[in-house]
Amino acid sequence: MVNEIVKKNGVSYGIITGVVSILITTSLYVIDIELFTSMWTGFVSIAIFLIIGIMLLSKTKKDLNGQLSFKEAFTTYFISAVIGILISVAFNIILFNFIDPSAKDIIRDNSIKYMVKTMEKFNAPASAINEAITKLKETDQFSIVEQLKGSIFSILFSAILGLILAAFFKSKPSSRE
Repeated sequence: MVNEIVKKNGVSYGIITGVVSILITTSLYVIDIELFTSMWTGFVSIAIFLIIGIMLLSKTKKDLNGQLSFKEAFTTYFISAVIGILISVAFNIILFNFIDPSAKDIIRDNSIKYMVKTMEKFNAPASAINEAITKLKETDQFSIVEQLKGSIFSILFSAILGLILAAFFKSKPSSRE
């Protein structure tokens, strides 16, 4: 049975994470669609979600009077992450498949340009660059199926991050004399 505080905080912060993700995606879309392929945008997004996770676990530990087990910390974070990812993926599916399907073509073209520049910096052979371009052109990373596949990867990445954060936030065992 999941502790009510763990469940409440996980759901609340999951919704917050989903809304923040929607706001980030919408901002990138409105400001400049090329920002979707910027490496620093990805780093900033990860930092924002890490801060939200830290705030979540800090609040949960405080709500539990400083006693947070590894399992409770992980469960809280994981509930939040899954809800946030599902909200984000649903929004992305709607945006890129129904509202503005042409946006995904622009992002794909920008991704190809970025990848070619990066591969050329590392002196990749032309055949490898051409093969990578072909694969990118053949895959619609914003299709419903690819978005759902991506969400599985995101959940796995979040689980790993959740394990790390849970280890950090768990309460130290009390010493027995």
